[in-house]
Amino acid sequence: MRQDELFGELYGTAAMRAIFSARNRVAKMLAFEVALARAEGAAGVIPGAAADAIAAAADPERIDLTALAASAQNVGYPVVPLTKQLAALTGTDAGGYVHWGATTQDVLDTATVLQLRDAVTLLEADLSAVVAALTARAQTHRDDLMVGRTHLQHALPVTFGYVCATWLAPLLSGRERLRAAAERARVVQFGGAVGTLASLGTRGRDVTLALARELDLAAPDAPWHVDRSRIVDLAAAIALVCGSLATIATDVMLLMQTEVAEVFEPQAPGRGGSSAMPHKRNPIACEYVLAAARGVDALLPTLLAAMPGDHQRSTGPWQSEEIALPELVVLASAAFAQARALTEGMTVDTARMRRNLDLTGGLIVSEAVAMALAEKIGAGPAHTAVEAAAARALDEQVAFLDALAADATIAAVLDRASLERLLDPAGYLGEAGAVVDRVTRSRP
Repeated sequence: MRQDELFGELYGTAAMRAIFSARNRVAKMLAFEVALARAEGAAGVIPGAAADAIAAAADPERIDLTALAASAQNVGYPVVPLTKQLAALTGTDAGGYVHWGATTQDVLDTATVLQLRDAVTLLEADLSAVVAALTARAQTHRDDLMVGRTHLQHALPVTFGYVCATWLAPLLSGRERLRAAAERARVVQFGGAVGTLASLGTRGRDVTLALARELDLAAPDAPWHVDRSRIVDLAAAIALVCGSLATIATDVMLLMQTEVAEVFEPQAPGRGGSSAMPHKRNPIACEYVLAAARGVDALLPTLLAAMPGDHQRSTGPWQSEEIALPELVVLASAAFAQARALTEGMTVDTARMRRNLDLTGGLIVSEAVAMALAEKIGAGPAHTAVEAAAARALDEQVAFLDALAADATIAAVLDRASLERLLDPAGYLGEAGAVVDRVTRSRP
């Protein structure tokens, strides 16, 4: 049994694993060979009948994967045995035109581009669902008060809508970055032995343009055998989104703590259960978003290290992409999918948020009092006076309002009614609502 059969989609979705399966990898390589044959047939480089025969024979189900893998162990790549099988399936006459003028890396790189194109479609669907869910939640909870926390401590009041908007904003830019990087990566690779297409004489560019059209890819100005920047750019864009999703997962995991209990993952019978403690409700989606994101973080440096290829064909660095890239994208699919489930199904306890906000009896808006007092007596004395009142409220377990009103310095310039108004957390939200409005309005 493979690990994915045991853990299901926790470390990668089945749809994404299918994209990076051996059978689909072969299908994408065959798609290149068919497109190349058609492009060359149309350009008169090979007979049109040969192109048709190659296309008819290029059925992934007819390829012997076991023989392909065995031969790859000896050759080093699966392309040579694949083209031999395809040539045999095509027939003696037309089979000789399989892979005409191409090189192994042309096939592998273009197949990778085709796989990545499909992969990004899946990732973007989940990401857009997360964006939609957070947009709705930001608008719904625009004015629902909660504790804003810094260093895990009560800081100032915010709203849950504001929190959702701060989760949403980097995902909007991340989605645009992902789209742009994916577009830059949708480029055919076709250069032949060293990138010059010398084997095609004067028709190399014509074939390249036709090949790109066949595959619905762009044609580069220069071959990119040793230029891995497009691949790394896309992987980095995926990793950056994973980082933003991990931030959401971290926050929700903390908000799910028993002592906080403000936001929860979607609940289902047995979900997040413990083998020992029947009462447990563990943050499973959050945990796997974090686990997947850390895996992506660990794999990205391998792709960066693969960038400095030597001369016209990399000796080792390029080959390491086969290790890191599929696993990075599969792990990312888990982070995206789990984040979608989390954001679409989370439950929010606004009453608990308010109770937690009131735990310190108004201390959370001590800055509001200090700012108002500073306008009367200066920042330094105001801070000292409010700090002393806060300390007294904590040490003597008295209401913060009473401690403030009992301070002669404060009482001389702020009466009790003014202090009560200042201690209303709803009156000290600053730009919170405006942030929600700006972020949700900017969503394309």
